[in-house]
Amino acid sequence: MKITVIGAGAMGGTTVEGLIKSQSFQKEDITVSDPSQEVTDRFAQMGVNTTTDNRQAAQVADIVCVVVKPWLVEQVLKGIADVLNPQRQLLIVIAAGIDSTKIKEWLGTACPPLFMVIPNIAIAQLASMTFMVPIDATEEQIRLVKGIFDKVGKTQITDEQHLPAGTTLASSGIAYAMRYIRAAAEGGVELGFKATDANRIVMQTIKGALELLEATGLHPEAAIDMVTTPSGVTIRGLNEMEHAGFTSAVIRGLKAELNWKEQEYKKFIELWMKHSNK
Repeated sequence: MKITVIGAGAMGGTTVEGLIKSQSFQKEDITVSDPSQEVTDRFAQMGVNTTTDNRQAAQVADIVCVVVKPWLVEQVLKGIADVLNPQRQLLIVIAAGIDSTKIKEWLGTACPPLFMVIPNIAIAQLASMTFMVPIDATEEQIRLVKGIFDKVGKTQITDEQHLPAGTTLASSGIAYAMRYIRAAAEGGVELGFKATDANRIVMQTIKGALELLEATGLHPEAAIDMVTTPSGVTIRGLNEMEHAGFTSAVIRGLKAELNWKEQEYKKFIELWMKHSNK
């Protein structure tokens, strides 16, 4: 089975790295297409096929992944439409804010079974939280594509209505988690640790919290109860964070992003599309 990734920027590039590490495909069965020679040279050194010709890349694949900026999706899809084969290919689109109805409109009868997919950049480390929306796909095709993304992290099948929320929680959410790590590490420096040591301590602490929750299935609050003691220092620290609005700030941040996506993001993409078409 051969897979092509069109667009090897931040998201597309990390997706290719994850595919290589997961060994879901032989390197010779992976093709990367990107207009940048510098980018294709980098991936050629990893042992995969590279090209700057999207049509050539799409034509040889069983699975075609389009991983470009949202305002470029229409241009890229229309550029490969006449070489797509709905009878033998699957199409994966990794781009926020694009409706499946638009994709089907742009491709018409050339549209293969479609998967709207949103991973996060941890895919390069086989640790992505990926959301997947199958469109006109069979159960066998769904199992196939889910199996690929299960090898680069964890996969949640959802409907298109919840895809923006999934993007907020996991794709953007990884940045929110990193911001906490940065804040805690800066606090560690103020407590007397060297910056590199504080960063390592916080990252291991986060890793330990995740592994504990996964291993036990505990609700986070139940696990917190294991750490806090009456009149203890941990509950004092937690309460001080809550007084400063910690939980509320996280929820408000998530909702602010989602609200902006719902109200403004599509307008933003449409404006970019109109601009690029001129």
